Amino acid sequence: MTNELSKVSATREIPVAAVTIFELLRNPERHTETDATGSVQSVDKGQGIREVGDTFTMNMVNADGPYKTQNEVFAYQQDRVIGWQNQENLANGVKVGAKWLYELEPIDADNTRVTLTYDPTEIDNPEVQKLAKEKFAVESQLEDSLGKLAEAVA
Repeated sequence: MTNELSKVSATREIPVAAVTIFELLRNPERHTETDATGSVQSVDKGQGIREVGDTFTMNMVNADGPYKTQNEVFAYQQDRVIGWQNQENLANGVKVGAKWLYELEPIDADNTRVTLTYDPTEIDNPEVQKLAKEKFAVESQLEDSLGKLAEAVA
């Protein structure tokens, strides 16, 4: 089966400095605050993200119950860009491949334009593709996540 999913993005201006937003995003312990799906429960293993190649494990939940995901940072530019790839569902050994990328563009000292991109194009598993399409690959879902980010840093 070919992956027919494509990247989806949403952008929002947040009245907070980029450095403050970036500090939240680089801390996996705070990712629950930006998750509009209710899937992210807590960090299982991981420190603050400092560079490409850093990894962290998240405790997650879906209709089938709790599980863990292994994530690896693929993009990192201090106070500007941060992104990670959900590599594997550790509960069942299923490879995932979905990427989350945040790009922060300072408008001025107190305002930042944030673009969130969800990239499911590296997902090979048909079941994971279906879940991605239903739950994440829609612009409104990303807009909701950016709204939660804005609330968390307000």
